[in-house]
Amino acid sequence: MKRSDSPAPIPQTQRIGFLLLPDFPQICLAAAIEPLFIANWLSGGPLYRWETLSLDGTPVRASNGTAVAVDSAVSEDVRFDALFLLASFDVKRQTADRKLRAWLRRVARHGATLGAIETAAELLAAAGLLEDQPAAIHWDNLQGFQESHGRARAVQQLYTMAPGRLTCAGGSAVFDMMLAWIATQHGEALAAEIAGHLLLDRIRPPEEAQPVPGVERRPVADPILRRAIALMEQTVEEPLSCPAIADQVGLSMRQLQRLFERELGSSPARHYMQIRLAKAHALLQQTALGVTEIAMSAGFGSLEHFSRAYRARFGLAPSRDRRQTVSAPTMRRSG
Repeated sequence: MKRSDSPAPIPQTQRIGFLLLPDFPQICLAAAIEPLFIANWLSGGPLYRWETLSLDGTPVRASNGTAVAVDSAVSEDVRFDALFLLASFDVKRQTADRKLRAWLRRVARHGATLGAIETAAELLAAAGLLEDQPAAIHWDNLQGFQESHGRARAVQQLYTMAPGRLTCAGGSAVFDMMLAWIATQHGEALAAEIAGHLLLDRIRPPEEAQPVPGVERRPVADPILRRAIALMEQTVEEPLSCPAIADQVGLSMRQLQRLFERELGSSPARHYMQIRLAKAHALLQQTALGVTEIAMSAGFGSLEHFSRAYRARFGLAPSRDRRQTVSAPTMRRSG
C-alpha cells in the first residue's frame, strides 16, 4: 500500500477572549497569554488568536494600578472557542450585573469553554455556570465563596479542568492551567516544550494543593501544638475555653501557655482570637451576610464584644468593612 506524503492538517486557529474586570490581577493576564504566544511561535502557525475585552471597551485598571487598554467591549459577538474571565478585588460589583450574567450564559450556549481566574469564579457561579462543578478558589477567598455559592463545589487546589469549564486560584497556577489546557489540544510534548521556555521544571497537576500560609509565624512541628490549633479551627462558632483545650491535648494550662509562647510567640487566647477574626474578616468582605450573623459564626455571643475586638484588630467597625477592595484592611496570615 502506498504511503501518503500529504502534510498533516493545519489545526484551526482558536479564538480566545480575555474579559478583564476592574482591579483584575495583571500578572494573571500575562501568565495566561504568554503560553499561547509561545505555542504559536513554536508551532510556526496561529494555533491561537486572542483579544482582550472590558465591559465598555475602555481601559481597565488592574489591581496594581496599571491602566490596561483592551481590544473591544462586551458585545453581541459571542463566538469564542474559549473565554477567560479575570477578576481579583471587589468582584461583587459584577456578580450583581444581570446583563453580564446573561451574556456569559449566551457565550456558554454557543459552545465556548469558560475559564475563571481568581475571584472570577464568583461571576461564573452567580451566572449559574458552575452548578455541581468543582471550582478552584484561592485560599484567601475560600470561606466567602463557599458561603455565597453553595451550588458550586469549592476546592482548595491550584486549578480545575472539566468539560467546558476551567477555574484557577490565580498566581503562578495560571501557567499550569494554561499549559495543561494546551496539552489537551496539541499534545503534552508541545506543552512541555512551552514549559521549558518559561523555565518551569514541571506542569503541576490540577489537584495539587495550594501552598497556604497559616496564622502562625512558621510551620508547626510540635504535634501537641498542631492538635491544639486544630481544635481551635474546628470550634470557631462555639469556642472552647483555653483550659478545656489544654485538657483535651493533655497539658496543664501553664504548659499550653508556654508551648504557644515558645513556638508562636503568642498566647493561646490571642491565637484563638486571630483564627476567629480571620473568619469574620473573610465573611464581612466576601459575603452579604449580616454583621450579627457573622459575629455569631465567629463565636461572638455579643455584637458589642465582636465590634470591640474587630476594631482593635483592623481599626474600623465591622459594618464599615464590607468590600474586598485594594484599600480595605487585610488579614496577614504569616510574618
